[in-house]
Amino acid sequence: MSIPRTTAVLASMALLVTACTADPVDTSSSANAKAPAAAIPQQQVDKALHDQLPEKIKSAGKIIAVNNGSFPPYVIVGTDKGAPVEGATADLSQAVSQLLGVQIEHTTVDGLASVLSGMQAKRYDLDMGPTGDFVERQKQATFIDYVQEYVVFAVHKGNPKGIDGLDTACGKRIAVQAAGSAEKVIKGQSAKCVAAGKPAVQVQSYKDQPSSILAVQSDRADAFFSSQAPLTYFVAQSGGKLELAGVGKGNGFEDLFQGALVPIGSPLADVLLAAIEKLHANGTYDAIMTKWGLEKNKLAKPGLNLGKS
Repeated sequence: MSIPRTTAVLASMALLVTACTADPVDTSSSANAKAPAAAIPQQQVDKALHDQLPEKIKSAGKIIAVNNGSFPPYVIVGTDKGAPVEGATADLSQAVSQLLGVQIEHTTVDGLASVLSGMQAKRYDLDMGPTGDFVERQKQATFIDYVQEYVVFAVHKGNPKGIDGLDTACGKRIAVQAAGSAEKVIKGQSAKCVAAGKPAVQVQSYKDQPSSILAVQSDRADAFFSSQAPLTYFVAQSGGKLELAGVGKGNGFEDLFQGALVPIGSPLADVLLAAIEKLHANGTYDAIMTKWGLEKNKLAKPGLNLGKS
C-alpha cells in the first residue's frame, strides 16, 4: 500500500521522537516533500443541499467543525497554530464544503469528550471524524458513517513479544488512545487475564495517536492497539521498525463503522449524508480513499448510526 508522506505529520513526529528517543529524524526539505496530490474532482454547489442547511449556517456562510487531534491518514494536524488540517477527512470535508456552498472551519481540541461537550454546548456544528460509531455514543450524537474499520496491533518488527490478538496481550505493555473504544476493550481483556490467573495487561493510555505509537518506537510499550488505517500509516512511516499484528481477527469488535458526528436532532445529519452519497455517486469518495491508501476501509454505502454494538 502506498501512503503519502505529509509535512504536518512528519514535523509532529519529529518533535515527539526527538524528545523521547535517541534516533534522529530527518527533517530536511527533501524528507518532508509531499507526494504529488491525487486529482480530487472539484464540486459544484448543490443548491438543493445548500437550501437544507440551518439558517444560522447559511447566514454565517460557514460550518464550525472540530476534531480531537491527529488520526493519520484521516486527520493530520500541523504543529503550528492555525496550520491547516490535512488527510482524507480534510479532502472529504473540502468536497462537502464545495457541494454545500459554505466553508467548513476546523478547530482542534483534546479528546472525544471535549468534542461531545462542545457540540452539546453548541460551540461546534460538526466533527467530520471518522469516529467509532457505537450504540452508547449514539445517545450523545448522530453518526454519519462513511468508512469501515478494524482494530489491530502495531508491534516491533518481528513481533518479539508474540502479540497476535487479545488473548496474547496478558502481561504485555499495550498503548491505547485515552477514552477510546480500544482502551475499553483492552481494559476488559486485562480483567479476563487476571480472572484466568494470568498477568494483567499493562494498559498505557495516551492523549493522541502520535504519542501512542511513539511509546512503542521508544520501547516504553510492546504494542499500540488501535484502528488499522492509522496503524498502517505509522508502520509505513517507521522505516521497517514496526509491523502489524492480530490482523484478520475481531479483537473485541464486531462490525466497526466510523464517521462524522453532529448533535442529536441537527438537520446537518441528513444534509451531510446526502452530500456524502453524492460524492460516492460521482467518484469523489473513491478518489479520496485511494489517494490516502484507504481502499480496504471503503464503505459501499454511507448511513446514519450504523453501529449496532
